Amino acid sequence: MKIAPGIEMLELPAVLMSGPGFIFPTLLWDRQETILVDAGFPGMAQQFWAAISQADVNPEKLTRIIVTHHDLDHIGSLAELQKITSGHVEVLAHAEEVPYLQGERLPIKLTPEMREKMAQEGRMLSGEQRQEAKSMNERWKNLKIAVDRALYDGDILPYCGGIQVIHTPGHTPGHICLYLIENKTLIAGDALFVEEGKLVPAPSFINADSEMAHESLKKLSRYDVSYIITYHGGLFRENCNERLAEIGNR
Repeated sequence: MKIAPGIEMLELPAVLMSGPGFIFPTLLWDRQETILVDAGFPGMAQQFWAAISQADVNPEKLTRIIVTHHDLDHIGSLAELQKITSGHVEVLAHAEEVPYLQGERLPIKLTPEMREKMAQEGRMLSGEQRQEAKSMNERWKNLKIAVDRALYDGDILPYCGGIQVIHTPGHTPGHICLYLIENKTLIAGDALFVEEGKLVPAPSFINADSEMAHESLKKLSRYDVSYIITYHGGLFRENCNERLAEIGNR
C-alpha cells in the first residue's frame, strides 16, 4: 500500500505465534536511496523481492536496512536479502540492539526471564505451533547480523525527506520508532499494534520491560503524525495525534 510518494507499506503473509497472518514492513525510496525497515522471518527474501518489485522499485538497488529491534520476525531474512542484492546493503540499528544482533548476547525473548514470562501465553499454542516456535528459536540463537551503523535517539538520517530516530525501549532495550519528517509518518515497529482497526500498545507479555515500554510511548505524542505504520496490524490514520496522546496518558 502506497502511503505517500516514496513510502510503501508492504503486506507479507507470515506464520505468527497466533497462527497465519501478515507482517507490514516499510519500503522507503528517493533518487539516491532504497531503504527497507525490518526484514521478516527467515525464508522470506523472495517475498520481499516480489513485494518491492510490485511497488515499482528495483530491489537490486536496495541500499540500507534499518532494524527497529532484534526479534526474529524483524531480522530473519536480512542476511539473505543482502546476498541477493547487487551491492553492499548497510545495516542500521540502535546501539543497544547491536550486541543482540551480532550474537554477542542471547536474544531477549530467549532469556530464562522472558521465557518464563511468555510461558502462560505459550501454553495456549497448539502442539504444532509450539514445535514451530522451538524450531525458530534454535535458528534465532545462531543468527548473527553485522551492524554497519549504530543509531541513537534523536539521530536524523538524511534520506527520503529525513528520518528521525526515536529510541523507544521496553519491547527490547534498543527498540526504535522512525519518524518520516517530510510526510509526518511514524513507523512504530512493535511499540504499537493495530487490532480491529484500533491503535493499541503492544501486549505487555511480549515486552522485556512493560513499564519502560509505557514510558516510551509518551514520547510519541510529541510528534505531529498523519500516518502510523505498525508491523503487526498495518496502517492507522484516524486522528493519530489524539490517539497517541490517549495512549501516552494512560
